[in-house]
Amino acid sequence: MANIVILGSGGFGLAIALLAERTGRHRVTVWSKFQSEIDDIRKHGEHVQKLPGVPISETIAMTSDISCAKDAELLIFGIPSSFVRDVAREAAPYISESTIIANTGKGLEDVTFKTLSEVIEEETHSKNIVCLSGPSHAEEVARCIPTTIVAASKNTEAAMYVQAQLSNEVMRIYINDDVIGCELGGALKNIIALCAGICDGLGYGDNTKAALMTRGIHEISRLGKACGANPLTFTGLTGIGDLIVTCTSMHSRNRRAGILIGQGVSPDDAVKQVGTVEGYFCCKAAYALAKKVGVEMPITEQLYDVLFNGGDVREKLGKLMSRPNVADELF
Repeated sequence: MANIVILGSGGFGLAIALLAERTGRHRVTVWSKFQSEIDDIRKHGEHVQKLPGVPISETIAMTSDISCAKDAELLIFGIPSSFVRDVAREAAPYISESTIIANTGKGLEDVTFKTLSEVIEEETHSKNIVCLSGPSHAEEVARCIPTTIVAASKNTEAAMYVQAQLSNEVMRIYINDDVIGCELGGALKNIIALCAGICDGLGYGDNTKAALMTRGIHEISRLGKACGANPLTFTGLTGIGDLIVTCTSMHSRNRRAGILIGQGVSPDDAVKQVGTVEGYFCCKAAYALAKKVGVEMPITEQLYDVLFNGGDVREKLGKLMSRPNVADELF
């Protein structure tokens, strides 16, 4: 039996808690910064906004006291990317040297462009950090729909520990040592998913979305390679796998926000209506990172203009379609 603590009581945090609890092997605790959120979950027996219809077992402990991290053998971050540093800093005094830390968030930190594993390592000084990534909507994980993800870490033993604790008949976990590739794939696909939603909102068809996804994974791979990732990583679960699920599902907040933007809603209002839209924040960081390392990312660049400079979506698509042909651009 392992003592597993999940930081974050949103959809994915609770989905992972349910996954761990259903193995029957673990003691599971969920932390929320907001006692009111815990009270609502206990009152209704579910998270009405994030996981409606999914019972949250009373055997899962819930607390707003972050000192719960001190007893964790496995500490899992289920926090939106913009809050990861603050929560990691708050939890750091309670984290022991032996604790395995897993992060499920997908994004880049604004300004620093660091991956979330890098952020957590800076704040906790842990050498046992694992990235959990892949095609995994919380709504489906929580309902025991078969799912496969990747545990990526520079510490293979830590990744194997997470694999052993969370794997079961509905969750298969693969091991990878390309942490930067897995994290960039998980973060950058949100940008492409926003664009996929915009295409849907504009009424475009399957041809357009297929082209967008294919060219999207191409530019994700290009930036990843420049940052030291293995390009083959982007052909797997944390690359094309995560891209497919996020671009095609209505579970995807990025796609839903994009649909609103394509229908004429302003980007700021679309984000307010949908909630956490990681692609909105990641686009700014990815745009700056690409400039910094000298990588061309035409889809990201055009979305940046739409989100932050008031660009017109139809005009931006036209610019993508009319880019000069390049002789050595094979696909």
